[in-house]
Amino acid sequence: MENAHGKSVFDMDANLVALLCYLGNFVCFLGLILSIITVLQDKRNKLARFHAWQSILLSIVPFVTLIVLFVLIFFGSIIGAIIDSMIGFPIVSLIVMIVSFVFYILAIICSLLLLVGQILGAIKGYNGELFKLPIIGKMADKYSG
Repeated sequence: MENAHGKSVFDMDANLVALLCYLGNFVCFLGLILSIITVLQDKRNKLARFHAWQSILLSIVPFVTLIVLFVLIFFGSIIGAIIDSMIGFPIVSLIVMIVSFVFYILAIICSLLLLVGQILGAIKGYNGELFKLPIIGKMADKYSG
């Protein structure tokens, strides 16, 4: 398997493919589509495959996390409203509002980390570096073989 540079899918340079795997996600998840094509088609180029896997994981993990956070916010608000209407004790609503606010802050932090990860991955990929993002970088390295 090639170590870094060379050609990848669509006869593009590997560092350009690595860049587009991340930046394409800012346009209707085109980077995710390119990443999947790269993983399926390019069996030789380590740089392109690594950044394709890392881009896929970087798209999926925060997306699932955000869905879980918003479901918790939604159901927490409903449960708080039901309990408040049954008991009539406003402290429950206050607690639910505080917990929901914490979940909103976590969602914002998760979104900002996703943005930073996409930009950092794009820069490092274009420079030909196999830069591992925390947590998902090891998985991407393992899957890229």
